[in-house]
Amino acid sequence: MTTFTGLTFGGKVWTPKFLQAIDITRCIGCGRCLKTCGRGVMALCGLNEDGEFVDNDEDDEIERKVMTIANADNCIGCEACARVCPKNCQTHTELAIAI
Repeated sequence: MTTFTGLTFGGKVWTPKFLQAIDITRCIGCGRCLKTCGRGVMALCGLNEDGEFVDNDEDDEIERKVMTIANADNCIGCEACARVCPKNCQTHTELAIAI
């Protein structure tokens, strides 16, 4: 297996690392990563007091909000979300490809 790589405009080799997971126990729901990502990869979701995901329309049931991965296929591997996260919640990984 080899790793997917690309070139920057300046000709340097760049290896994108794609969003794989968000640790909801560390996430504070600040939304910085959501605002940074222009590709719609993440969504802010509500949790009830039992730690279960609830519909965002049910405000009385929401204990706190956390970030989740909504559209992983849209991630381009730029890691901008990780750079702005104050709690380092995201896990990124390189894409292995078979040749």
